[in-house]
Amino acid sequence: MENIKNNVTGAWSQVHGHLEKALPGHAIHAWFDPIVPVDFKESSFFLELPNQFFLEWIESHYGDDIIKAIKMTYGEKIKYKFLVSKEKSQKNEDRGSQDLAAQVKPKRFNNLNLKYTFENFIVGGNNEFAKTASESVSNNPGEQNFNPLIIYGGVGLGKTHLMHAIGNRALEKNHDLNVVNITSEQFTLDFVNSLRKNKTIEFAQNYRSSDILLIDDIQFFRGKEQTQEQFFHTFNVLHQSGKQIVLTADKFPGEMKGLQSRLLSRFQSGLCVDVQPPNFEVRVAILLEKADQNGLSLDYSIIEFIARHIKNNVRELEGTIIRLLAKSSLLNVEINNQLVAEVVKERVGGRIGNELSIENIVKKVSDAADNWIIEHTRKADICITNDIPLAEHCLKKGALVITPNGKTFTEDNIGMALATREIMGQLRESGEVAGGPPPFSKADRSNFLNLMETTIRSAKTF
Repeated sequence: MENIKNNVTGAWSQVHGHLEKALPGHAIHAWFDPIVPVDFKESSFFLELPNQFFLEWIESHYGDDIIKAIKMTYGEKIKYKFLVSKEKSQKNEDRGSQDLAAQVKPKRFNNLNLKYTFENFIVGGNNEFAKTASESVSNNPGEQNFNPLIIYGGVGLGKTHLMHAIGNRALEKNHDLNVVNITSEQFTLDFVNSLRKNKTIEFAQNYRSSDILLIDDIQFFRGKEQTQEQFFHTFNVLHQSGKQIVLTADKFPGEMKGLQSRLLSRFQSGLCVDVQPPNFEVRVAILLEKADQNGLSLDYSIIEFIARHIKNNVRELEGTIIRLLAKSSLLNVEINNQLVAEVVKERVGGRIGNELSIENIVKKVSDAADNWIIEHTRKADICITNDIPLAEHCLKKGALVITPNGKTFTEDNIGMALATREIMGQLRESGEVAGGPPPFSKADRSNFLNLMETTIRSAKTF
């Protein structure tokens, strides 16, 4: 040990030689050549590293290799301890930085989609909380309670839209922010390339210099241990520096498999918000907005038809409008019921539930009108209808029900009327009876007016 102390450099050189035999040349060049042996005491090598990132990386990736190399050279009693260069640390301290990344000019490589804003994000019960949380983060990035912000949910529900909206809003408020927007796949690819080109320090600096880090689809980190390790340290540096982290995922972090538990723990330390499939009203609003953006004026019945058949994916709703526009333009045809049905069928596959026809549209509208009447009917109201099931519901609400041809529905005759209606329907289906009721006559008009006057007087007595 005394020999080691007297010649620390030479002693470490022998350990370095064993590492050269065990590790690839690029790893030695990138991570071990910059190490400077500065002392040997208390049975430990004191090794100086350029910065904190170096320390974290070597300890997590090559710590076992160093211990093995020392053991092969000097036995099990000799250990090692890392020191960060005092000179470089002082520079960081003077500049108020917690990482070497602060010493370099940030590399700006945000590729935000300017079309993704909060203003054109359709809000409903399925995503209202996620949108509110995202706006809060964009206005005050780095607040600890909402950091990290994780937006999770199925494919095509607006997670990426919200993430880009955060970046766009934050830059509107402060143009000097370094907003880094990237997918998890690109992060992995950048890291792999940095290893190949011995530029891991530059890689770390680029990401750790960000004021807002946006990473899409973090579930793709599964099974990539080194990438997870690198992101873990990047996460820590940014979080400790008060920088905002926003992530999207396909499910709640606690349900993810294949990610390090310490990563999952940090993910859940912030705010996790979900986006659900849109309800009918939201789907209609999305379709109307997308049609308007593309200069399409679509009948509401068409919008409703699409919304009822494409239910789970915002991206598919938007894609349907684009496909309608494309087919109409390329084939030089009008957007009619047939074209809409074809496009929707292509989207959902197989048979669509209902044909887009005048008959079905009328039925849907009629049903909606009937439901509204039933809901708003009160005792002593006067209901005028030939629709026997509607008449029955109104009678139950205490209304006075008459027909346009001057007849009255009561609790005494409504049962017989319903039974007759059913029998006539069966006869028409079998072909035994054809045609409908007789046309409206002058006598019908006179009977209605007389009955109406009588009914009004009766209603006043309630």
